Amino acid sequence: MASTAVPTNTHIDPSSGGDYRVPLAVVTMLFFMWGFLTCLNDILVPHLKAVFDLTYTQVMLIQFTFFTAYFVMSIPSGKVINAVGYQKGIVIGLVTAGIGTFLFYPAASVPSYPLFLTALFVLASGITLLQVAANPYVAVLGRPETASSRLNLTQAFNSLGTTVAPFFGGLLILGGAQALSPQEEAASVQMPYVGLGIALLVLAFAMAKFRLPVIATVEDHHAKSGKLSDALKHRHLVLGAAAIFVYVGAEVSIGSFLVNFLGQTEIAGLEEAAAAGFVSYYWGGAMIGRFVGSAMLQKVNPGKLLGIFALVASALVFATVGLTGQAAMWTILAVGLFNSIMFPTIFTLGIDGLGRLTSQGSSVLIMAIVGGAVIPLLQGALADAYGIQTAFLLPAVCYLYIVYYGFAGSRHQ
Repeated sequence: MASTAVPTNTHIDPSSGGDYRVPLAVVTMLFFMWGFLTCLNDILVPHLKAVFDLTYTQVMLIQFTFFTAYFVMSIPSGKVINAVGYQKGIVIGLVTAGIGTFLFYPAASVPSYPLFLTALFVLASGITLLQVAANPYVAVLGRPETASSRLNLTQAFNSLGTTVAPFFGGLLILGGAQALSPQEEAASVQMPYVGLGIALLVLAFAMAKFRLPVIATVEDHHAKSGKLSDALKHRHLVLGAAAIFVYVGAEVSIGSFLVNFLGQTEIAGLEEAAAAGFVSYYWGGAMIGRFVGSAMLQKVNPGKLLGIFALVASALVFATVGLTGQAAMWTILAVGLFNSIMFPTIFTLGIDGLGRLTSQGSSVLIMAIVGGAVIPLLQGALADAYGIQTAFLLPAVCYLYIVYYGFAGSRHQ
């Protein structure tokens, strides 16, 4: 494998139009893995809610803990990458995430909800390091004008991970759980997460042996990169961070509540394991949309396409609030299709033109993923007070801000 890649001591200017297909394929595996791990939270939410008899607000601490790690660990992750480079940073991130998955075993043995949250924080810390390293690496691994298209393509494989994860989780974690005792239900997460931990360590070993190219325009600036405050002077970056905040918050909120929402008698009345299968339609739509969007972004202005997709997503969520039965089920599942291009497009628009500040800009945008911690918690409080369906008004409003960013906020001053 290593012999087909560019040696690590080779510095490449991405604008030269070199062949980056092999290193791009290698890094794309990371996008699949962290998508899979992140989406399993949507299965943990209904599972641990039943195990520990939690309210919606309490169970949303799963997402709060997971995505708070992005905020807490993003800047330290950027410093790690500046110190050791992108490839070693990726290896460290994979090992850290692996440790987090292994911590699920003692958490389920007790069982202890705080220990589950601790395991999730460690797991998410590793994924944060992967995100801070891999997103900007892919963005500069080729010509600047195709950065949005390239990142959408790799994010499509992230969505492949989020698509298969609900089937995996529904089968191994939720399947037959109703017939078990609370302690047995908690223990059902042990072997799936141990297996994932082993896979992460194997991937870390393979990544350490593979020789990824060093991108001159990024890696060479480690020693002379600017300050975080310099990056924050760029208006399109700051507004992009806000867009990432509300986008991740909206996407995670919808995914987190789908199993319980589809279980309501006035919507679909599905059992948890069956509802988990339909969650894959939500994430599968994002996967299809990213493959299609990657092609569309070759010809359509990224900001305009982002604005259009966000407008449709908002309309679908507002429709879900007002509908019942199959209509409400399919309108909320269809949102996934229009979520598709949002994260990678916002990300590339946010770091566009930052040059030596790309690493700092990336850290700011990854920090903004904390929206996945805050907004689901707020939606949980709304669900406890007014019901799940009414609570979907919150993500509907979030998408309206992304409409603004796509059409206006992403423009450079």
